Amino acid sequence: MGRIVVRDVEEYGHVELAKKYPSTAGSQPEAPAEDVDRCMEAVERDGYVIIENLISPELVAEIKEDLIPRFSYGSGRNNFEGFKTQRLYAFFEKSLVCNPLVEHPLILGCLDRIFEPNYLLSQLQAINILPGEAQQPLHHDDLFYRVPRPRRALGAATIWAIDAFTEENGATVVIPKSHFWDDHLPAEDDLENLTPVVMPAGSVVFFLGTLWHAGGANRSNAARLCVSAQYCEPWCRTQENYSLSLSRDTVKHCSEHIQRMLGYSIHAPFMGFVDGKHPKRLLED
Repeated sequence: MGRIVVRDVEEYGHVELAKKYPSTAGSQPEAPAEDVDRCMEAVERDGYVIIENLISPELVAEIKEDLIPRFSYGSGRNNFEGFKTQRLYAFFEKSLVCNPLVEHPLILGCLDRIFEPNYLLSQLQAINILPGEAQQPLHHDDLFYRVPRPRRALGAATIWAIDAFTEENGATVVIPKSHFWDDHLPAEDDLENLTPVVMPAGSVVFFLGTLWHAGGANRSNAARLCVSAQYCEPWCRTQENYSLSLSRDTVKHCSEHIQRMLGYSIHAPFMGFVDGKHPKRLLED
């Protein structure tokens, strides 16, 4: 086995040291470049983009049938989770039905434009907003990374409409262009620009972690179901600790791309190692 010679510190920070398991970042099926360009143009301008009817009605129906019986409690524990909102955490350990959403080629194509290679899945959850729920407090998703704004996003998120999103049933609300803000907090004048993300079932809104947004108030008489996947830079701490919440057997049943985003990957030169070795060795029989 040949030795790797690193010439300087700059090279050391980027050199691929893994031999048996070299990085597979960017190896997913390629989305049409014009589609990624169109999405990123909107994201860079407004902080978000709505992509309608990205998954089939058949997959939407399969996801809804799988998820609804899994909600085992009536509400969240605080007004951020929602006192009339059901959430499903440790998602992969319960079901793999939403894997096609997590690794959708168009979404990964956009993430490839935003983050360094080997970015991670920060969390995955299903959210069911029940009738009578109030609007969630406004926030931006990567606010827990204590880096002053304005700055580039360290996280990004998708919210997939399993039920259609309407102004009445709790559609996510966003403040367009707020991803450009400094440490300014939303004021009364900003609320005039609050925009509901209205979209049919099977659609997704993709947005930067610096965009101010919130779950909307559900004034209808029916629940509103969605799936949210959040991603982050490969050197940021993830929201969910997947090394503890997911069994290795579950991870083995996921694709190479999801395994990589769950942390079974190395970010150059060696971030993520286990006992000095690549974490994918833990999945070997």
